[in-house]
Amino acid sequence: MITERENYLKAIEFKNPEWIPIHARLSPVTWHKYREGLEEIVLKHPLIFIDYKKGSINFDEFPPCFREGEYYRDNWGCLWFNTYGGLEGQVVEHPLSDWKTLDVFKPPDPLKKSERGDRDWDNIKRDVEEARKKGLPVRGTGERLFDRLYFLRGFENLMVDFATDDPHLPKLIEMLLDYEILLVNKWLEIGVDIIGFHTDIGTQSSLMINPAKFRKYIKPMFKEIFMNCRNAGVHVYLSSDGNLLEIVDDLIECGVSVHDPQFRANTLEGIERVYKGKMCVNLDLDRQMFPFCKPEDIDAHVREAVMKMDSPKGGLMVNGAIYGVDVPLENIEALFVALEKYCLKGKGRGSSGTI
Repeated sequence: MITERENYLKAIEFKNPEWIPIHARLSPVTWHKYREGLEEIVLKHPLIFIDYKKGSINFDEFPPCFREGEYYRDNWGCLWFNTYGGLEGQVVEHPLSDWKTLDVFKPPDPLKKSERGDRDWDNIKRDVEEARKKGLPVRGTGERLFDRLYFLRGFENLMVDFATDDPHLPKLIEMLLDYEILLVNKWLEIGVDIIGFHTDIGTQSSLMINPAKFRKYIKPMFKEIFMNCRNAGVHVYLSSDGNLLEIVDDLIECGVSVHDPQFRANTLEGIERVYKGKMCVNLDLDRQMFPFCKPEDIDAHVREAVMKMDSPKGGLMVNGAIYGVDVPLENIEALFVALEKYCLKGKGRGSSGTI
């Protein structure tokens, strides 16, 4: 039996994996609402939640930026505020909203600080070694990219910057690039299989900026960061919501190994046409339907997605995420049952499932 790590890499590299890796995510607010009822379901699905033990989750403990009514200033100087406990808040104060502060602004040291805490590289190395011993994929994190820019500038300001080709924009991007290269090089030194980056850049129907602006300003940054990983033999996972169909070929050229296109924003037909056979997809199932459908609809949804996107060569992962408090427990369980049924195919091993 091959290890989960070996199967995960085979899926990314189109080398005939034995099963389709699964990512199953549950938000803090979902745990907070359903509590032991949700835990009971998770415990019934050890093929997805391999290492989960009863009592592992504190149903009432939320991390920074997830606590209702809380203001929180991160290590970049962005002030967050939360209006709905258990879901991530949003940035309400942007340290570079005025370009006058750019020359004196200093980002955090990526070797010492993450977005919301300190980096304990000794502990990280221990976690990496533990994952290796268990035969699990070893992952690093490159943090945020495009979304970091609008956290710093403010969304409207940044859109105007792109539209007007503001002369400050290249310096802002270069600052982020320098930060990312330092962080990535540390992960490469430690030794990982894949580095993940977050870069929400799409809306429900298109990119947030014109594709030509993406290619002028953002693509060169992506390419330098991602090819730094790929040239070292490390894969690149890009998480980005919205419709990115117009730039998938650009992402491939930049070195992206895996992207998580959203089902509804891109459509299954669009994802099949643009991604299949060219880049590994971690297909983000249609969570917008989960609150309003029946369990049998979820089964049909997962079945259709797998039938359209699966190939013996690989190139497919499936992401079943539950956010909020509006998805009934029976639908959550139906999702996990369907993931096991159509992705694991009775292999008797786990997935890349996460809580």
